[in-house]
Amino acid sequence: MHLIKLAWKNLIHNPLNLFLNLILLTLGIGLINFILLMNTQLKDKFEKNLGGVNMVVGAKGSPLQMILSSMYHIDSPTGNISIKEGTPFLREGHPLIDLSVPLSLGDNHKGYRIVGTDHSILKLYDAKLAEGKLWNNLYEVTIGSRVAEELGLGIGAQFTSSHGFNHDEDLTHDHGVLTVKGILKPTGSVIDLLILVSTESVWAVHEDHDHEGHDHEDHSDHDHSADETHQGHDHSDHGHNHGDHDHSDHSGHDHDDHTGHDHAGHDHDEHQHDGHDHSGHDHSGHDHSEHNHQNDLSRSHLLTHGDKDITSILVKFKNPKNFQVLQLPRNINENTDLQAASPAYEINRLYDMMGTGTKALQLIALLIAIVSALSIFVSLLNSLKQRKYELSLLRVMGGKPTSLLTLILIEGLLLTILGYIIGMLVSHIGMSGLGQNLEEKYNYEFVPWVLHGKEGLLLGATLLLGTIAALIPALMAYGTDIHKNLSQG
Repeated sequence: MHLIKLAWKNLIHNPLNLFLNLILLTLGIGLINFILLMNTQLKDKFEKNLGGVNMVVGAKGSPLQMILSSMYHIDSPTGNISIKEGTPFLREGHPLIDLSVPLSLGDNHKGYRIVGTDHSILKLYDAKLAEGKLWNNLYEVTIGSRVAEELGLGIGAQFTSSHGFNHDEDLTHDHGVLTVKGILKPTGSVIDLLILVSTESVWAVHEDHDHEGHDHEDHSDHDHSADETHQGHDHSDHGHNHGDHDHSDHSGHDHDDHTGHDHAGHDHDEHQHDGHDHSGHDHSGHDHSEHNHQNDLSRSHLLTHGDKDITSILVKFKNPKNFQVLQLPRNINENTDLQAASPAYEINRLYDMMGTGTKALQLIALLIAIVSALSIFVSLLNSLKQRKYELSLLRVMGGKPTSLLTLILIEGLLLTILGYIIGMLVSHIGMSGLGQNLEEKYNYEFVPWVLHGKEGLLLGATLLLGTIAALIPALMAYGTDIHKNLSQG
């Protein structure tokens, strides 16, 4: 124990050398740990959000962009596709497809994306209700746990959507007040950050926006039957531009699509499917299979609007290794106006692209660590030269050569342990700052104070580096010539 105290006093005796050595060690270790933290969390999020999806179908463009926008919700979509084009993938009974999920993107509420879809999306992320019920009628929403937590939304809360993916009050839709009907349990996946509505609600919000200025008297006095159409309105001539991110072509939308809905904002309990009233049913304790009947009706209703647009379709195959399945994306890309992309393949490409920058940073961190080791070596060597007389006195007072060797090694190890602790703290603090920036921009949470599993390996490498740096000065101390040093004073 007295050797540790003596080694510590020797280190703080020269604070400038101590400070410079710690700076180098902190930079090297901190950068390496920061990279490990970032890579671990990114890979974990990418893998969690795959949700078993084997293929994404959407508009032609960048396949990686389509994957990031449709599955990770951190980019803009490549465009829209019509229901008619997507019908083969959405219709029940496809021999290769186990599950397909339609997505309509383009709106947000305070930065959280609003996704038009049906209940099938819950199966991808094994999402369950924490309270309330699932969205069933027009303008009803079910929100993810993070949305509820961050925005303070509860059951019955109402809000309006904004166009695009970034919060902008100037782009807020004047019509279509959304009402929270349910809140999902936390899953650790991207669905925690989403506001889920029906595809028809997304269409209706934009249709109402397109019809602004037209004569909409009291809709509660009108019964919009399925035979009643507005063929005299060409909405595409209204000149309304929803921007680059408008992912639903609402030019041909008519009120027939929402038979039984009260567009004046009245209670939608009268909305029924095939004679069954689902609007008042509490789904909070039910398994997703209990919604299959209603979901089928919703999907069938969706397929009747072939001229309407959606953004993309998430597809999960029955047998991903089937030969026909492997050929399907290529056939779609070559023979249709659609684009098909494999999430696993595109994410691996993303890893490869990120890998170049990551490897460069790791190389820089390794070089800094090597420089820090050389600095420790020089520092201990200079200290040894200055302390030859003191070390000789220790030998005269009964100290063994091994004690001197151990003393110098302890100094090197204390220095590296201190650098490791400070470096780890700095990297986690840096991750905290970056995580806040990423969350503000993408609503993706990066946890700063979490272990990545390689801390022990990094500590071992740091101690080895310190031992190597101190080894030569320690051996020189071991071979101290007592008589020569004492005679020289």
